[in-house]
Amino acid sequence: NSQKEERTGVSSARRKLREVFLNELRVSGLLLEQKDILQTKTKISFVLLSAPWSVLCFYAEEISLRVPLQVVNAQIINWSEHFLSRLSLPNPLSQDVPNPPPDYFTCQFRTTKLQSFLGSEDRDTFFKTTQRHKVLYEILARTPYGSVKKGEVGIDRLLSEKVFSAAYPLHEGGFQPPTPPVPPESFGLRQILYSYWATWSSWRRYQPLDHMREYFGEKIALYFAWLGCYTGWLLPASLVGTVIFLFGFWLMATDVPAKELCDSGDSFIMCPLCKVCTQWNYSSICLSFKAGVLFDNGGTVFLSVFMSLWAVTFLEYWKRTCSALSHRWDCSEFEDIEERPRPEFTAMAPMTMRNPVTGAEEPYFPENKRLNRTLTGCMVIIVMVAVVLMFLIAIILYRTILRIVISKSNSFLPFYAARIASLSGSVLNLLIIIMLSKVYTSLAHILTRWEMHRTQTKYEDMFILKVFILKFVNLFSAPVYIAFFKGRFVGYPGNYNTLFGLRNEDCGAGGCLIELAQELLVIMVGKQLINNIYEFIVKLKSWCQKRKMRLKEEEEREEEEKVSPWEEDYQLLLCEGLFSEYMEMVIQFGFVTIFVAACPLAPLFALVNNWVEIRLDAQKFVTEYRRPVAERAQDIGIWFPIMQLITHLAVLANAFLIAFTSSFLPRLYYSYTRDSTLSGFINFTLATSPRNYSGKDPPCRYRGFMDQDGKYLPEFFHLLAIRLAFIIVFEHVVFSVGRLIDLMVPDVPEDVEVKIKREHYMAKNALAENQVKRVFNVILVCFNYVFLSYSLICSCVTVFGELHDCW
Repeated sequence: NSQKEERTGVSSARRKLREVFLNELRVSGLLLEQKDILQTKTKISFVLLSAPWSVLCFYAEEISLRVPLQVVNAQIINWSEHFLSRLSLPNPLSQDVPNPPPDYFTCQFRTTKLQSFLGSEDRDTFFKTTQRHKVLYEILARTPYGSVKKGEVGIDRLLSEKVFSAAYPLHEGGFQPPTPPVPPESFGLRQILYSYWATWSSWRRYQPLDHMREYFGEKIALYFAWLGCYTGWLLPASLVGTVIFLFGFWLMATDVPAKELCDSGDSFIMCPLCKVCTQWNYSSICLSFKAGVLFDNGGTVFLSVFMSLWAVTFLEYWKRTCSALSHRWDCSEFEDIEERPRPEFTAMAPMTMRNPVTGAEEPYFPENKRLNRTLTGCMVIIVMVAVVLMFLIAIILYRTILRIVISKSNSFLPFYAARIASLSGSVLNLLIIIMLSKVYTSLAHILTRWEMHRTQTKYEDMFILKVFILKFVNLFSAPVYIAFFKGRFVGYPGNYNTLFGLRNEDCGAGGCLIELAQELLVIMVGKQLINNIYEFIVKLKSWCQKRKMRLKEEEEREEEEKVSPWEEDYQLLLCEGLFSEYMEMVIQFGFVTIFVAACPLAPLFALVNNWVEIRLDAQKFVTEYRRPVAERAQDIGIWFPIMQLITHLAVLANAFLIAFTSSFLPRLYYSYTRDSTLSGFINFTLATSPRNYSGKDPPCRYRGFMDQDGKYLPEFFHLLAIRLAFIIVFEHVVFSVGRLIDLMVPDVPEDVEVKIKREHYMAKNALAENQVKRVFNVILVCFNYVFLSYSLICSCVTVFGELHDCW
């Protein structure tokens, strides 16, 4: 309560909402305890929530929590660790993390079967801390505080309306480990994660995934498992890409066409690149042409095939790893059977309907209404994609105009006009990408919430899909334009094509591939640099927030008084989820696979970035963020189908890139039809301006396969047939090998299938045993009734006999 709010009356309205909400929580069975912290101008009230045993059992059954039946004694060994042990080599990646959480056979909790579960005799430790958090959040998220039809439901809405300032589960103690000689086995779970995961010295070690799942839940643990797997697979890709890049340096020094161009002198006088430009000498772009050879050589074909197969194999490997992890963490059937409706959906759905799978009565929203809302959302997405394309056209016009302006200037810049325009356009495109990303995320939130999806998984999948489509178009529209459209519709001297009265863009002196590499480097490296700056700002913000709170405490408290855990966690930053983390990595996956032919060092940049990213994210979750509510997840959600789509696009993009943008096929065609040494290749790729061209005299040259009448030569059609044949062969070979890998390698490992069957068998036995006990109890009760009836009859007979004798 601030003094300003008291004067304006805002605090009174919020106080009423708080009182209503807290009373509803008491009605639901939660225990509440309020702690007030008085400061100079404000009073911060912390409401501590806990659930008694009866509430825990009711909601544990309601939200299908899984509890242990028996400990699994099978040892979990990483494949690389197993491979190195077979070779009798030490494993530099392994580490002995103390207190590994045991693995259990589990089944869904039922109050009537409590005695069948492991550890049921101790009510304080039977439910794990993360399971208690899930129960409490379920109650918080579905509790109404006003009109349900208006959506006045749940803690999230109250947080957005500033009725409460925060809602979070508590961390389990501090993260700093105690001073030696304390043994590691006595560390808390948060201290173990900090010492064996979040420190920079652990950069080359396996991540303690089971400890992360125990502390943060399955959803966060699966993200870091996927990120670690992806980073490990980037190592061979970066090695191959670096070798191809170094191979390009050798080609720069030995390439025959490059030597021909640099030694050509005044042999090739080129046509002007714009209306106000003058003729120029082809030999003046010697350095640019050699730089183009660095990215455009025969090695890029091998790299494209390698990366396409690499992506398919990586996704197949992750599918197997994910199935093993989801079973080990009791989530293998979560989305199909166990996932409950979203709390917000439960409160706002207009009707109920019986679930055909579980048979339970659940909230329901009509499918025809949801379909109409989804179609409306799709129309909004299409409009936003059109906005992105408008920005792309604006950048193209900007580059063209800037090039003309620089060319007209009297300084030394006209020679570098194309390079300056291209580089500044890439930077401007990056700024527009960052600006539009914020708008897209907010718009996708509004649309997805309006569509009323039943489960949290479906809600997140639709939200992610919307944002990904917009960001993908936003990020990749410029590279796609440079790779496949720029320089394709220029025309020829005397018959140039125009856009809004301006001549269409042509590729620079070094070709389109080097411009594409420049665009990718600016977007990929620039985006990673901006993200790292943002990470630094988050750290600085966290440090300032802690320092500010510490200064207030020193002013208003005695130094001997210890700060409570809820106050310490209140000083930390809010965890905003994994969406931005996943989006950054999946977009990076797109850059690494789709345009790897233009940038062989992209896997290396991604590898270095991810090594840093894992530790930065680990430090944020362990030391800087409030503890997030643990969430269950069966897999990484819609991100996996998105990566599969990216893999298919990568195969097609690399095939078209090599066929139409690279000079690989023209060189191959020339070496087989004319000269195997490529002598005279430069003259082969240049056409002469038409006879009626009103340009400068003598006739100038331009890149193309046309005669002096502006008609295509036979070589153009020969090359077109070769290019189309190459695309068909390339994509058929890669897709066939990928499909073969998918068929030969099962999605679920054999040992995991055995564990799944074993767990189902044990759960069935536990249920059958419980049913036998029930039958036995019924028989025993019936026997007791019969025995009591018999005793009563005998007593009556005896009494009547005695009365008869008396008579």
